[in-house]
Amino acid sequence: MELADLVTAAQAGDRPAFDELVRATYADAYTLAYRLTGNEEDARDVVQEAYLRAYKGLKRFRGDAQFSTWLYRIVANCGSTLLSKRSRSRQEQLDDEAPLIDERPETDPEVQADASLRRDEVTAALAELPPKLRAVVVLRDVYDLPHEAIAHELGISEAAAKVRLHRARRKLRERLLPMRGEEEARAV
Repeated sequence: MELADLVTAAQAGDRPAFDELVRATYADAYTLAYRLTGNEEDARDVVQEAYLRAYKGLKRFRGDAQFSTWLYRIVANCGSTLLSKRSRSRQEQLDDEAPLIDERPETDPEVQADASLRRDEVTAALAELPPKLRAVVVLRDVYDLPHEAIAHELGISEAAAKVRLHRARRKLRERLLPMRGEEEARAV
């Protein structure tokens, strides 16, 4: 039975159909939860909560997206909720002798300045690309759309989307990572 058929049957109250949906999607849902939490026990808790929410909300599933996509969004939300609860309730014992140094990159002003500068460079390099190339690289590398979806979105062939992406990335690489000789030539 296809996933869509199982969803329809489960929405009609067929419990074995929902059980089959769980079996069909569990491995991917668990993998996502584990990647989000980094912990097997937390991943199992997240997946359990996600399937519970999916079961309760199945009647509201409209089928605009695939069932697996809908489920993964629920898993991601459950994972995020668990992690935010953990970070709020996490307490660490401080040793009186321990130096109070915050080594997280997000609190280092130098790292922040470098990241901001790099972000500005990437934004400027993207702005220099022709619109046709910019659209493909943004859809692929920022929104993570597959080549097929990019082609459909832009009304071009999949091969054209791949070629444009290759050209756009090459131009960005040339702009952002110039070769040693090119860098010296620009300075003159």
